[in-house]
Amino acid sequence: TLQVISEEISGNNGYVELAFRAKKLDDKVSCGPAGRAGRVGRAEGPSFPFQDLFSKSDPFLEIYRIDDDRSEQLVYRTEVVKNNLSPIWEPFKVSLNSLCSCEEKRKLRCVVWDYDSRGKHDFIGEFFTTFEEMQKAMGENKVQWDCMNPKYKIKKRNYKNSGVVVLLDLKIHRVYSFLDYIMGGCQIHFTVAIDFTASNGDPRNSCSLHYINPYQPNEYLKALVAVGEICQDYDSDKKFSALGFGARIPPKYEVSHDFAINFNPDNDECEGIQGVVESYQSCLPKIQLYGPTNVAPIISKVARVAADEERTKEASQYFILLILTDGVVTDMADTREAIVRASYLPMSIIIVGVGNADFTDMQILDGDDGVLRSPKGEPVLRDIVQFVPFRDFKNVS
Repeated sequence: TLQVISEEISGNNGYVELAFRAKKLDDKVSCGPAGRAGRVGRAEGPSFPFQDLFSKSDPFLEIYRIDDDRSEQLVYRTEVVKNNLSPIWEPFKVSLNSLCSCEEKRKLRCVVWDYDSRGKHDFIGEFFTTFEEMQKAMGENKVQWDCMNPKYKIKKRNYKNSGVVVLLDLKIHRVYSFLDYIMGGCQIHFTVAIDFTASNGDPRNSCSLHYINPYQPNEYLKALVAVGEICQDYDSDKKFSALGFGARIPPKYEVSHDFAINFNPDNDECEGIQGVVESYQSCLPKIQLYGPTNVAPIISKVARVAADEERTKEASQYFILLILTDGVVTDMADTREAIVRASYLPMSIIIVGVGNADFTDMQILDGDDGVLRSPKGEPVLRDIVQFVPFRDFKNVS
């Protein structure tokens, strides 16, 4: 008996784009006897005349989600705006699941800090809100909150606030799941990308993963056929875009990281997996294996096509990129950034490790052991990468 248990996660299909600024935040004041910077809260009426004598704050904003057990989870931290009491922070994107667990009334705590290079950031103020309240900022509307310092509110009779935080804009974006595309009768579009870097070995040498053997397929062809034959069953027109990266290509033999292996840049599609195999076999003798192993250009190229589809607002096409490579990518930072960007699009990536290299570092991209983040710390909206070492599966019937 086969028992299948499934769990539905409701509402986990979108993200929100937020743009914040602040106005008239507290200044820094001179260090007191203990050597620690103090602050002056804002009072009703004229400003304190001595405030302008001191350096201005370096503010940044943090947003926390308050969970059912009253613990706080950091959702997002903005960049620091130097020496500015009315900062405008860069707009940012965050999933609705991360922001509020897809519950509009869940309480959020927002804190403004004055950055300190030693890590001892000074508290400016805080406010509480919900995603439901934030949505009032959609369109031409703005929402603002008093940034409050509880200690000053108790100690200072005329205390009003420590500044104001304004939500300038809020945009909600729907993100279709893979199931949405399947249920909507969408078309699956597959792209194959093959690693032609020199680390694969000279194709004329029998030890090469690209070895041209007239009697049996090399490792790349085995992986291509094994995975590709499964993928093509979900592609209605049975056409694959086939790209290569890391080789010097004719006529000028300059290094390219996203070339069509049929050498037709206007139409890189091949008829089925057999067409990809034939283009690969024809391409290999004409190129020079080189490097480095940069995959970000390939991901970005497919992502641009997926972005054009996403702008149609219809769940009609889903893009799957199959990358065959022999080792760890060289442009890991750019690849992480490209994957985070692609996670907002109708797109998934399958990376197949060919050969016997140590692929431990590739697990970072998979995200199974933790959320993949860009070099700036932005998390993927959803896990779109699956890494598979081909050696673990090629002999499994």
